[in-house]
Amino acid sequence: MTTVEPRPGCHRTRGHRTLPIDAERWPDVAAVPTAPWPARVVTQAVVKAALRRLPLRVRFTDGATLGLGGPLIEVRNPKAFHARIGTRGLIGFGESYMAGEWDAPDLVGVLTVLAAHAADLIPTPLQRLRKVWAQRQPEAQRNTPDGSRANISRHYDLSNDLFALFLDETLTYSSAIFRGFPADWPLLSAAQHRKIDLLLDLAGVREGTRLLEIGTGWGELALRAAARGAHVTSLTLSRQQRALALDRVREAGYADRVAVDLRDYREIRGRYDAIVSVEMIEAVGAEFWPAYFHTLDERLAPGGRVALQAITMPHERMLASRDTHTWIQKYIFPGGLIPSTTAIEETVRDHTGLEVTARDAFGAHYAETLRLWRERFTDRADEVDALGFDETFRRLWTFYLAYSEAGFRSGYLDVQQYLLTKEDPAR
Repeated sequence: MTTVEPRPGCHRTRGHRTLPIDAERWPDVAAVPTAPWPARVVTQAVVKAALRRLPLRVRFTDGATLGLGGPLIEVRNPKAFHARIGTRGLIGFGESYMAGEWDAPDLVGVLTVLAAHAADLIPTPLQRLRKVWAQRQPEAQRNTPDGSRANISRHYDLSNDLFALFLDETLTYSSAIFRGFPADWPLLSAAQHRKIDLLLDLAGVREGTRLLEIGTGWGELALRAAARGAHVTSLTLSRQQRALALDRVREAGYADRVAVDLRDYREIRGRYDAIVSVEMIEAVGAEFWPAYFHTLDERLAPGGRVALQAITMPHERMLASRDTHTWIQKYIFPGGLIPSTTAIEETVRDHTGLEVTARDAFGAHYAETLRLWRERFTDRADEVDALGFDETFRRLWTFYLAYSEAGFRSGYLDVQQYLLTKEDPAR
């Protein structure tokens, strides 16, 4: 049986100073879980065996090192490090970083190695018992209409000012498409417009198009569609995003062409010539993928086109993890699940009359987009602090951005632009 040591107002050692942790705000980071002696021994043995096989250097406080060589992990509190992984798996690994119990000069490099070897980290016998030891997704995070509102608010309603600190002037929070690598910050806004324009071209958006956008963000796609002469209905569940998007629409003079509704995709009615949805399916949840694609089908007029941008992961890994509660779900995107291309295409085939007409992948562009966001977030740490976000939060978001970047650099993650079409029987 696992117990937890309550550590109110605790401090975690980080180098030669301590990292204060707000126990009320971060209870699972402030409290180090403990387990019976046999469990601790087994956990330490399994973790060390996995680390020995990886192209990493893992250095402990006593000077001991593990690994085959590569990016460095400095474990500053081995007892807590092993305890967290032993009781909470990869959630514990992320929480240990948040607590300052380990660090890495090249965090993306470390996480890229771990992502590339994800299938090999857990011994095969333990993988077979995954359903026994892995944490399950909380019932409260199901993406029902009410659940989706709560899940979306936890991330996107953090603070518009926070997102503005690390996003470019377009406030676009999805992968850009660059002309070449490495990408530079001054080129990011043009690369975001390039991505948006490709999606609008894919959907055939032009003068007079009735466009439905599922997932407003802060409104940049709606603004560019309106500039083409389209009439846009954009849906969001984030009150803060909607407020800023409406301000931007009014300032651009497009209030007569763009409506931003605080509404779930399942609540929309009517027919549209085109639908665009950018990296929103990741928030839908596998349980509701049929409803999401059925909505696209129902709302699209005959002869219409859907442009969908989606992050994807390999199908077998998706199946293995789809019911597991992850660090990303706990701290970043509650209720989220990244689909596979197989899952998307099977759901479209089985639940709609739509046809997958085209698909284009560009994962390397997302890695560069995330690098620029991460570097900007790091450079503006003082401004993040001034907004009231503590150091645990900053480590959380640094880990999130690096973890995501590593996923694309390792090939564990990809991003796709899909064209879905609907036949017009009258033609």
